Amino acid sequence: MTPVALLRQWLEARLPADASAWLREAAARLEGGRGDRETERDLYRDISLVARRCGKAPLGLSADERAAAQAARTGWDPSAWTVDQAARIVLLLATGAEDERFAARLDQLCATADVDELVAFYRGLPLYPDASRHRARAAEGVRSNMKVVFEAVAHHSPYAAEQLPEEAWNQMVLKTLFVGSALHPVQGLDARANPALARMLSDYAHERWAARRTISPELWRCIGPFAAGGVLLQDLARVLDTGTPPERAAALLALREAPGDEARALRERHAARARRVAEQGIGWATLSRFNE
Repeated sequence: MTPVALLRQWLEARLPADASAWLREAAARLEGGRGDRETERDLYRDISLVARRCGKAPLGLSADERAAAQAARTGWDPSAWTVDQAARIVLLLATGAEDERFAARLDQLCATADVDELVAFYRGLPLYPDASRHRARAAEGVRSNMKVVFEAVAHHSPYAAEQLPEEAWNQMVLKTLFVGSALHPVQGLDARANPALARMLSDYAHERWAARRTISPELWRCIGPFAAGGVLLQDLARVLDTGTPPERAAALLALREAPGDEARALRERHAARARRVAEQGIGWATLSRFNE
């Protein structure tokens, strides 16, 4: 099934009969118009009515439904979506996925959207046609000073890893830490790790240390593959000597990916602690559980 077909199926199963009928009729009307001005007026009106008509309950997807999402679109993770977000994406895509005006229509919707609507439109990025056309829209979401909007692009979505150029990707990862957001929901983090990002994150860590401020243990994930020696490996050694238990667990996870003899020697020096990390099943999403 296509992603939009899945969204419709999930909504049919969750919405009351009157709300489901309204959504079907609205989508059919938009499909029939396919891009004329009256259709666009209908779209803006219907988008604004979604919360009132459909509510804002979580979709609450089952394991099978989440698997179906992955099968329909690699990397698509709508597990945190709400009913109103799904309904808005159904309506937007009903206007014509192949319509050359799609990107302009999306931009206009985002220009007048409230926060809930923005979150929906940015979460929909992996489903839109002509994916590369929406890079500027994604970059706008990453620049947002609203954490929930930023996370709609950065978290649980394959779009950023697939489409953002390296400089924009690196800035997004750094901003994730800067705004106090988690890194582990960022898809493609390991595949898109790069030396420039590792240096940026090391500089950021040194700034935080100098200001006596805390550092997210997840930062070291993108440094590990490039910590063959020098400053990056010294940073990991410092964390292992002076960090909190979650920070030390993170440094040990990062060291698993570090190449070279110096990194191997550092791993051997902390082998007993590394075994405890492994025995407790600690990963990047569970660092806080590490018990030394």
